[in-house]
This record gives sequence, structure tokens and C-alpha cells, in this order.
Amino acid sequence: MADRLHPPPPETEKGVALLTILLLVAVMAVMSAAMLERLTLATRLSANSGVMDQAHAYADSASLLVERRLDALLQAQPGKLTAEGGWLGSPHPVAVPGGSVTVTLHDGGNCFNLNSLVSGDSEEALKQRPLAIAQFAALMEMIGVKPAQAQMVARAAADWIDSDSVPVQGGAEDESYASGARPYRTANRMMVDSSELRAVAGVTPELYALVRPWVCALPLADLSALNVNTLQPEQAPLLAMLAPGKLSLAMARAMIGQRPHAGYDSTVTFWAVPAARGVTPPAEAQEQAQLTTRWFKAEFTVEMGGTSMRQWALYDAQSAPVRLVRKIRGDEG
Repeated sequence: MADRLHPPPPETEKGVALLTILLLVAVMAVMSAAMLERLTLATRLSANSGVMDQAHAYADSASLLVERRLDALLQAQPGKLTAEGGWLGSPHPVAVPGGSVTVTLHDGGNCFNLNSLVSGDSEEALKQRPLAIAQFAALMEMIGVKPAQAQMVARAAADWIDSDSVPVQGGAEDESYASGARPYRTANRMMVDSSELRAVAGVTPELYALVRPWVCALPLADLSALNVNTLQPEQAPLLAMLAPGKLSLAMARAMIGQRPHAGYDSTVTFWAVPAARGVTPPAEAQEQAQLTTRWFKAEFTVEMGGTSMRQWALYDAQSAPVRLVRKIRGDEG
């Protein structure tokens, strides 16, 4: 009687039920695999985040050590700073738990300060500085930029920073950027980082790659102050740019090459070397040659847990103690 009330399901229904169960198992397996993959990824991301946080902490700690090192360096060489002691451009490894930190110090003032293209005490009153424009153009020409392009970029960069909206002849203000595929306006303020140069009219990726090692954006509008005791022979274009058309690249190399082992004791002696005979730079340009360094740049490379991280720091040594003024994480500019 019971079998007649509840007959067994046909064979086809058994097959459908089995297929449904198999599909459910397959879906659950796929969902489990996806959840496991996400969990693994989240775990890795969390671990990487922890490693990066630790790497940044090590770099920040190393930057404090650099401040103390710079204070000691400047006290050991009062009145002038040379490359003696191997501090300039040499990597110094520091062992830390689980990895290492490599610190490389540079003279952060031996570069063309892009903000020197203008002069002024406030962001609302920045006026173009013809001497710096000529120096920037001369520097670009010496490193391989065509003269016409160098002149255009130098003037456009000055227009980018100055406070007004009136372009100089050969320069570029808002109207030069408003017609592009992605319109934008000039900054009309000092550059915070040299990478801003990429936004200036006439600056191609190739030109920027060529100019990048020679320029900086210091947080003031002073003319570039070069320490003639730390300039390297390969940096001769920076020295030659001080007197465009008067001081040749060969003369600049010779002036650096004739430097005494202990460095120049005065800028008068520097400008009186035989290699500079017959050259009389403008008074402002002569004052750009210095015996000391105000700005220092440090590069930190942290290696730990198979991860590499870079950080840069800019220090102001005008007054003791040395002061950290800028920090950049990642590759510079």
C-alpha cells in the first residue's frame, strides 16, 4: 500500500538530482577557491604593507642620523666644505634588523635652481630674472639641447613661475596651454619639485630626461649657489653657465681640475686661477661661487623582506642644527 502511495522516482529524476548536487558542489568549490585566493592576496598585501611601513620607519630614522652627521661634518670644516672624508656621493650601508639601509649624501646646491628664474619676496610679486634665464638656457645648450629650444624653454619656465599672466617674447602663459587636449594654466608660483618642469611648454620627455640631473627646485628664489670645493669635473656645465658666452666648458673643467687638494680658501683665489684668465663674470655670477654648502640631499634605499624602497630628503644647513625641509618617497622626479 505504501509503495503505491509513494512510488520510487523515475531514473531520469535521479539523474537530474545528482547533476544538481554536482553543480552545487562545483559552484561551492569555485567560491571557496575564489575566497581562498582573496584571503591569500589580502594576507600578502597586509604583510607587504607591514614591510613597507617598517622600511619607511627605517628611512625616517636614518634621516635623523643624517642630520647629526651633517652637523658634525659642518663643524669639522668651518668656513668651507670640501669632499674630504668620502661623504659626497658615496653609499654608506647601515645594517638594520631584517634588512639594510643605504644612505648616499649629495651636495644639494650644486644644481640649477629653477626658482631662481624669478626674484621676489612673495608669491604675489615674482618677477623674471634675466641673468638666471640666460644661465638656464646656456646650461641646456651645453648638455646638448638645441639653442632655439633652450631659449624657448628657459623663457617659458620663467613665465610658468612669475606672478603675471603676460608672456615674454618666446615665452608661454595660459593661452599656450588652454588649447591643448588637456587644458591647464600656468602655476604663477615657485616650483615645489623639479618634476613640474615637465608641464612647461616645449619640454618633451627627451628634453626632461636630459635636463633632470642638472636642475632642482629649492624652496627660495635665490640664484644657484655652487660650492666650488665640491663640484666634480663632470659638473663643469654648472660652472660654465655662470658666465654665458664668457666661460667655456673647457675653462670650467680646468678651474675644477686646478682646485687645491684642500679646496679653495677664498672665491677671489678661485676666480684668479690661470684657467679663468681674461674672464670677468657679472658681479652676481661671481657671488654664486661659494666655498660652503647650504643645501644637502640624501638618498635612502631600504632593502628588507625582498622589497626595495627609496626615499629622498632635502636639508637646510644655513643655521645649526641642520633642518629637514622636504621628504619624497619613491623615485625622485
